[in-house]
Amino acid sequence: MKFKLKKLSRSRSKSIPAKPSKKEEPLDHSLTNNLEEITKKTGNSSDIVIRKLTLNNDEKSTAAIIYVEGIVDNRSIDDFLIHSLINDDDLHHVEAEEEILEKIAAKVVSLGEVKRINGWDKLFQSLFAGDTIILVDGIAQGLSTYTKGGESRSIEEPPTEISLRGPREGFTESLRTNTALVRRRIKNQDLWVKSITLGKMTNTDVEIMYIDGLARDKVVQEVCERLKRINIDSILESGYIEELIEDQSATTFPTVQHTERPDSVAGNLLEGRVAIFIDGTPFVLIVPAVFIQFFQSVDDYYSRADIATSIRMLRILIFLISLFAPAVYVAATTFHQEMIPTQLLIVLAAQREAVPFPAVIEAILMELTFEILREAGVRMPKAVGQTISIVGALVIGQAAVQAGIVSPAMVIIVAITAIASFATPSYSIAISARLIRFGMMIAAAAFGFYGIILSFIILLVHLCSLRSFGVPYMAPMAPFIPSGADDTIVRLPWWGGKERPRLTVDKNSIRQGENQKPKPPSSRTMK
Repeated sequence: MKFKLKKLSRSRSKSIPAKPSKKEEPLDHSLTNNLEEITKKTGNSSDIVIRKLTLNNDEKSTAAIIYVEGIVDNRSIDDFLIHSLINDDDLHHVEAEEEILEKIAAKVVSLGEVKRINGWDKLFQSLFAGDTIILVDGIAQGLSTYTKGGESRSIEEPPTEISLRGPREGFTESLRTNTALVRRRIKNQDLWVKSITLGKMTNTDVEIMYIDGLARDKVVQEVCERLKRINIDSILESGYIEELIEDQSATTFPTVQHTERPDSVAGNLLEGRVAIFIDGTPFVLIVPAVFIQFFQSVDDYYSRADIATSIRMLRILIFLISLFAPAVYVAATTFHQEMIPTQLLIVLAAQREAVPFPAVIEAILMELTFEILREAGVRMPKAVGQTISIVGALVIGQAAVQAGIVSPAMVIIVAITAIASFATPSYSIAISARLIRFGMMIAAAAFGFYGIILSFIILLVHLCSLRSFGVPYMAPMAPFIPSGADDTIVRLPWWGGKERPRLTVDKNSIRQGENQKPKPPSSRTMK
């Protein structure tokens, strides 16, 4: 993949340039006309609050504040906005009407951020983002004050990424809360944030976070370019953006990672990756992503290196079982009976004697049944979902064996495969294996082990052809990069990983000093 070589201008907090739009319609000088226009364009919605005020008890000076009930902090509006506008003496000394907004912004309003508004598009964008609008009669401009608030979910442990030893904090649906959770962990001035608004109807706030000096400029620029190319009505969740920015859509494998954990985002930022925050969702996107990354867990970095390595190897074995187990059973019982031990073959033949279907139909039937049970368990209420999935699997499996539709061995194989798919740490990579498993079974039924081997080769070629923002998907294994192999299948101790991955970092690659390996004291005698 080729990146555009245009150099990014650097700023610690800046906005991505928006696409050029048509000329914005200006506000009217008359406050009455402006309020009528707001009421008309919002359909006289009941949650749009318009309150007229008299500035400092002067009947000639009238103003209005407009906000959306439920997404603002009512206490801030009452204490720091309405009270100040009504009672502040500074407005007495204003000679020209044009100076009123300047005086309000500079001395009267005691809120954090105040912006000047000249047109209707910016007014409605700020209004529905949770800001409060101030309009003054006789001035064709307004002020937007930061009053975002309302009810939001508290910080809880993420249900999809449970950690045994790590922190119990997870992202929420609040964009600013999510970025703050990461800043608590990386207290550095080089942690930069860029903002953009996506969705012509939803106007969803999106922010890009990276560490300047670690993340490659080309990757940051490419992320910005892909986000700016998005032209869609709505962005309601991170999945919308994930599909619109990935390198290749013709694959079941995820090329963008998503997570609910602030510590996971912080760890990836420190390796030179870029995080994409979307307002309204607790899932944060991380790019670029590589294949081995989806088999890593945050607990790997909180445990000893030897334990983390053994568990990672187990996860990869689990993934292979979930991918190949039914196909291997179908191939062995259909074409390669000589590879099965004689005693086991006699048992399997006795079990299959009354089964009317070939092994592949038997396997597909049971796999579809388990997928239906799994989906039913997810969609049902939490209190009964697990019960339905577990009891349903036991009852249907036992009934199918007694009815002679499937053999007991097939029920065992499918159950082991289902458990293995649950044990894969990343849901997105696990569901890819669930889909590919059906193709593997068909290839095994057609050509036996030759079909499985051929399918595996095609799968490897496909994985090696994928890219994630220009980074090879199978790196650092293919192509093999020794400097990045210390945190793949094997995780070296912290004192053994001196450099950051060269795939995502081209500058400041050294992460620790010399002689970090612990050494026993020179004297072993007790003191």
